[in-house]
Amino acid sequence: MTLHALSPLDGRYADATAPLSGFFSEFAFLRDRVRVELDLLPALAKVGLIRPLTDSESAHLASVVSAFSTADAESIQAKERETRHDVKAIEYFLQEKLKGTTLEDLLPWIHFGLTSEDTNSLGQAIALKESRDKVILPNLNSLISNLSDFAIRYRAIPMLARTHGQFAVPTTLGKEIAVYLARLKKTRDDISAFRFEAKLTGAVGNFNALQAAAPQIDWLSFSKDFVAHFDLEPNLLTTQILPYDNWIRYFDLIHLTNSILIDFSQDVWRYISDGTLKQTVVEGEVGSSTMPQKVNPIDFENAEGNLGVANSLFAHYAQKLTVSRLQRDLSDSTVRRTFGTALGHTLLAYINLTRGMKRIAADEEKLKAELNAHWEVVAEGAQTILRAAGRSDAYESLKQQTRGRVLTESDYRSWCEAIDVDEETRGRLKNLSPESYLGLAIQLTDRVVNA
Repeated sequence: MTLHALSPLDGRYADATAPLSGFFSEFAFLRDRVRVELDLLPALAKVGLIRPLTDSESAHLASVVSAFSTADAESIQAKERETRHDVKAIEYFLQEKLKGTTLEDLLPWIHFGLTSEDTNSLGQAIALKESRDKVILPNLNSLISNLSDFAIRYRAIPMLARTHGQFAVPTTLGKEIAVYLARLKKTRDDISAFRFEAKLTGAVGNFNALQAAAPQIDWLSFSKDFVAHFDLEPNLLTTQILPYDNWIRYFDLIHLTNSILIDFSQDVWRYISDGTLKQTVVEGEVGSSTMPQKVNPIDFENAEGNLGVANSLFAHYAQKLTVSRLQRDLSDSTVRRTFGTALGHTLLAYINLTRGMKRIAADEEKLKAELNAHWEVVAEGAQTILRAAGRSDAYESLKQQTRGRVLTESDYRSWCEAIDVDEETRGRLKNLSPESYLGLAIQLTDRVVNA
């Protein structure tokens, strides 16, 4: 029952994070390891270690995975309570499942020569890969698409930029969103291209049992082929456990993406706070229990919080999973079971940011009024024009005129008339305005959006 769930991901936010349960729930982990164990049999048959499987037997093995049920998972858990070993419980479950079938003669070959971490690393790598492809990337792409639409919509809408929190020079709203868009596209492409590692190397990584039982088999090739058939990268040099460096590189990509989005969330929050972005008023929603006027930026605040929680877990993975005592200790196991939690908070943030982007729009009148109230922001352009005209005092003269002051259009125009320059230079100075001094902001936005 969601009202009694310990984690908000399984309670308050269960609907949003439900897609990940198909990959990181206890049920999913059991199902994926059953798949790995059963796929071993046709692989052994392929190298001639066991008899060939008939088509009906291959279909039966596939059906055990495709029809894997809650009752099956509960049966494994009951066995685990007796054995206190999850993978051995899976082996016993499969022996019972195949007993009385034409596959009964192959029962000794279930979990043949494997260690638990062969099964576990493959099962979890499958979950990481498939959750990336089916959940994480589609939601990240949806968010990127919304940012792209927003950048296009406001590609030419001028606004005052701020550096050190102070008015700097003009930019466009679309270009500032395009900066995040460009950053996210890079990490998205890296995430999409990432290849996950897994292992089949035995109890301490040396293929000891397999080599002792069947030295005629090329176990290195067998391992590579078996891991690769799950569309994973084989790692042949391991201890009992897969070195998790590869998975951590993936988590680091998600961590970086999340950090970019924390930056984005905080900037959008500030734009909303300053009134340069306005939020849609949704009928029936409430912004405060006591202040009826409020419309709060809760989607961006919720996202920022969830991104922080996710990143704290990703940071712990980088610290914890790179370390294992000797050939292995068990402290990694419980940490690995939280992968779904870190990715769940990540997913929740992506969903909230996508929803939030659909509820904000520029207050163009405010942006324009703010620009036209601060003509001092064209001082950079004016002093650079003067430099190009050969004025050695260009910076100092504009500093004296503008530093710490607010200039009106009239103030700036008067200065343009009074300064001792040739008429061509004066014309360039007069052509400057806060609304037009945009550099290549529009072109830069178009390059990112169309990339």
